Amino acid sequence: MIAKGKILVTGVAGFIGSKVAELLLNDGYNVVGIDNLNDYYSPKLKLHRLNFLENNCDFQFYNLDVENFVELENLFASNKFISVFNLAARAGVRASIENPFVYVSTNIVGTLNLLELMKKYAVSKFVLASSSSVYAGEKVPFQENMRVDFPISQYAATKKSAELLAYTYHHLYGIDVSVLRFFTVFGPAGRPDMSYFQFIEKIRKGLPITLYGDGNQKRDFTYIDDIAKGVVASMKPLGYEVVNLGGGRNPVTINHMIELIEIALQRKAIIEYKPFNNADMNETGADITKAKTLLSWQPQIDFETGIDNTIKWHKQNISLLDSLD
Repeated sequence: MIAKGKILVTGVAGFIGSKVAELLLNDGYNVVGIDNLNDYYSPKLKLHRLNFLENNCDFQFYNLDVENFVELENLFASNKFISVFNLAARAGVRASIENPFVYVSTNIVGTLNLLELMKKYAVSKFVLASSSSVYAGEKVPFQENMRVDFPISQYAATKKSAELLAYTYHHLYGIDVSVLRFFTVFGPAGRPDMSYFQFIEKIRKGLPITLYGDGNQKRDFTYIDDIAKGVVASMKPLGYEVVNLGGGRNPVTINHMIELIEIALQRKAIIEYKPFNNADMNETGADITKAKTLLSWQPQIDFETGIDNTIKWHKQNISLLDSLD
């Protein structure tokens, strides 16, 4: 089969990046993936994800950081990319408070590097991963036309900044941009810093879990397979559009999530309560009308099915998970 073209996926060893690369390969594209394999969480899990991709002859991996402009330019100079999917990011609200500099370097400078090279090497399509965190202070359901000028964490501020850079390069140089605001992505082989991942592992091991606040906070959980399909769908020409990719159903409380994990594992959670973190949002919820209209996308996997799939994966990969500690 003749490949449809070559696509650059940054953060390809990450939770979302690896799944997007898998779908692109299945769709007949050549994929060049880059990742710096940093130690924000165990690289063993990132290598586990990469192993599935490296069996495909249409996939090339480079251990490369989006902050390294020189190495990044060498990659652009030696490949003719038709699109760039920027899924490389420093994620996590609380960690951004502790180490804001690395968030600025990766999420803002890294985005700028990619946009500059897209301009120089005439790459026409940019897909940018953003976050529901930018909606802090707004009422749910969140709509893309809401004002998002008041971030409450450094993470959200860097995501908003990346969106603004992308718009600037669209306006000045005609780069076609899809900005995707993700809502609490979950699923198998996820990020170990995410609450659902930590809760599954600690409840499985009989260890206490930490709960910030009373657990009535609500999240619009969105399953990884659905997110990846939305990302791939956003490669179509759109001009410049911001699109929510969220569950689009009733947001789920953290307490309900814990209850489902307890039932599946047949273990009672040991909960240690801590004060609510002011950098966290009390509730998220996506209006996905725009995604339905522009991308013909809507999520297929509800939270109950998704968390069941996730727990099954955890049970099947105990040796890998235990090695991450």
